[in-house]
Amino acid sequence: MRHLIIFVKNPVIGNVKTRLAATVGDERALEVYHKLLAITRKVALGVDCKRQLYYSDVVDTDDHWGNDQFAKHTQQGSDLGERMLHAFIASFAEGATKAIIIGSDCPEITSRIIDEAFEALDRFDVVVGPAEDGGYYLLGMKRAIAELFINRQWSTPTVLREMQTDVGRLGLSVGILTTLSDLDNADDLIRHDL
Repeated sequence: MRHLIIFVKNPVIGNVKTRLAATVGDERALEVYHKLLAITRKVALGVDCKRQLYYSDVVDTDDHWGNDQFAKHTQQGSDLGERMLHAFIASFAEGATKAIIIGSDCPEITSRIIDEAFEALDRFDVVVGPAEDGGYYLLGMKRAIAELFINRQWSTPTVLREMQTDVGRLGLSVGILTTLSDLDNADDLIRHDL
């Protein structure tokens, strides 16, 4: 069974796209984030899988994410790594044979890319979608691999490289997808025309 894990922040003014907000203001940043959520939602609905939606703070049963299309949860853990690991463990406990996690910051992601990632897991232990900033926009695996989530400095330009080093150290194979760019700052906003 294929599980798509989607991490989102509850869209609250002042709490989303804070680096972008520093230059365009909180209201514009929230507007952009709503657009990113809409893109992510449409992409997720184009993939044949079980969709696991994880909110940053509280589950919202009255939003644009259909309760019949998305299983809704709250992220659990003290940092991003713990929260992602918990979500993977929960998916595999529910019977997933392949699980992929994405965020809501990549306007270039497509349903086809996610399908390619699921297909790559037939040949690789881990699949990753590199982001131009040195992180990744997608991570997939066939079992929860705790070593990929612990003792990591998140939101740095070395996240992807460190993860790939750990994959190699563990003797695992990794499939690399197309490099895409996240939307984090004003330059990204201009490039993506949101």
